[in-house]
Amino acid sequence: MKSILFLEPVFKQMIWGGRQLADQFGYEIPGDRTGECWAVSAHPNGDCVVREGAYQGKTLSQLWREEPGLFGNSDLDRFPLLVKIIDAKDDLSIQVHPDDAYAGENENGSLGKTECWYILDCPEKASLVVGHNAGSRQELQEMIEQERWGELIREIPVKKGDFIQINPGTVHAIKGGLMILETQQNSDITYRVYDYGRLTDGKPRQLHVKQSIDVITVPAPSAADSVKSALALPENTMNELISCDYYTVWKLDVAGVMSFEQTHPFLIMSVIEGEGSVDGRRICKGDHFILPQGYGTAELRGEMTLIASSVR
Repeated sequence: MKSILFLEPVFKQMIWGGRQLADQFGYEIPGDRTGECWAVSAHPNGDCVVREGAYQGKTLSQLWREEPGLFGNSDLDRFPLLVKIIDAKDDLSIQVHPDDAYAGENENGSLGKTECWYILDCPEKASLVVGHNAGSRQELQEMIEQERWGELIREIPVKKGDFIQINPGTVHAIKGGLMILETQQNSDITYRVYDYGRLTDGKPRQLHVKQSIDVITVPAPSAADSVKSALALPENTMNELISCDYYTVWKLDVAGVMSFEQTHPFLIMSVIEGEGSVDGRRICKGDHFILPQGYGTAELRGEMTLIASSVR
């Protein structure tokens, strides 16, 4: 049997971050404005290290290059996914991501960024920015240039356990008080449309208005198509939440014992609630690991919730 790859997260301090990654997940964070935990990442801006076992001390990008058989001998030029936990103490900027074609041409060959969010925690009556109200690209440009944010931005109500797919071109923003598990393409390209005039070191953060107008989808898809609940799903089952060109994401509510065959090029697993074991190895909330290709049957025991992801 191939060994499980347990990863050490990489943490990012952010202007909008807080302490929930320590308080709720028990992580040792670098400071009181820790906004992101890059839990499974092989990106140059945050490359996770294997915590133990045969590959201890190696980075995920190194394993991708040196041990391609762990990941299905993919022909992709980089590890394709990035899994984060986001702790938004304050509102994030209103932003948009490019697709592969635009990013490849304008961002030094970067991938674009398709992503999805599972809401781990949020206040009552929480909301997110998903989409906009402009009817045409000209109207979009006018609303942005005239800073008519109240008219432009579309907020939608959300609750714990909701799941949201964010395709390239979707205007979006995470609001203060939310904690989110994000599964995304392996990319760090974000275009800020608006940042509430906040200052970092006395200066406003860079905006990307031209790029945003280039890539925003007009008109935006309907709000009803954006959010679905992932609560009350069948227990001890791989419940598929989304399958798109870049990833498939599942939710698993383990109650007692659950076994499944690992048939994917690799399977990323994040424990988001509870505790238990995987093939006799104790795991708990905040653990992230990869079951490599050819792993065989995995047995999960305990009372816990996991989010899993892979590529086709």
